[in-house]
Amino acid sequence: MMQLITADVGAWVGSVVWPFLRISAMFAVSPILSARMVPVRIRLLLALAVASLLVPLIPSASGIDPMSAEGFLVSIHQVMIGLAMGFILQLVFAALAIAGESVALSMGLGFASMVDPQNGIQVPIVSSYYVIVATLLFLVLNGHLALIGVLADSFYSLPVGIDGVARESLWHLGQWGSRMFMGALLIALPALTSMLLVNLAFGVITRAAPQLNIFAVGFPVTLLLGFVVLMLSVPSLTPRFTELLTNGYQLISRLTGS
Repeated sequence: MMQLITADVGAWVGSVVWPFLRISAMFAVSPILSARMVPVRIRLLLALAVASLLVPLIPSASGIDPMSAEGFLVSIHQVMIGLAMGFILQLVFAALAIAGESVALSMGLGFASMVDPQNGIQVPIVSSYYVIVATLLFLVLNGHLALIGVLADSFYSLPVGIDGVARESLWHLGQWGSRMFMGALLIALPALTSMLLVNLAFGVITRAAPQLNIFAVGFPVTLLLGFVVLMLSVPSLTPRFTELLTNGYQLISRLTGS
């Protein structure tokens, strides 16, 4: 019978399990894969497949005893690193959801909501539209391949060990929240400006013709013009999303020290 000694178990854990913890934690919160429609088994199988592919390419940490306090600390650090990397991409997609909510309120669609397929919560329908478009752009731009590349680089810049994410890097992650809101504003700015001009025009009409029922006329016109503005603003969505995605990957590189 084959007997496993402690050194063999430690080598196996250091080469497979700890990278698997970082990868599975990232997949648990990263966009698309963290959606409720993706079963947990599929997510774990994908994480195991990626870990198996990366094991021959990344440095291993077989000198750490997995049953010791040091091994427990290493496991926690790997999970935290993976969660931080996936959370950054969630902030990128959250910017699209915030932009859609602002546009929906300005065009009178704030009451129309549906379940977000990404997070499983009720959001305005324009936010769902922006998130679906961002998901398609993410796949078209090979964002998933770039994510795996950044993940592989993180094992060199921040190898498996007792050292986790630096405190300065976590501070940069907190500061990037302002970048998320700024990106959402830039995405929604064309629609918000157009709706503001429409509301100003209706204000002038109300002053010129007080007998006109502005609520009965203004709502369908605002709604129709809102859809037209959404259709015309689609080409400008790609560069804004690409810029946000690039900044997100740069933040992941800074977080991992690569």
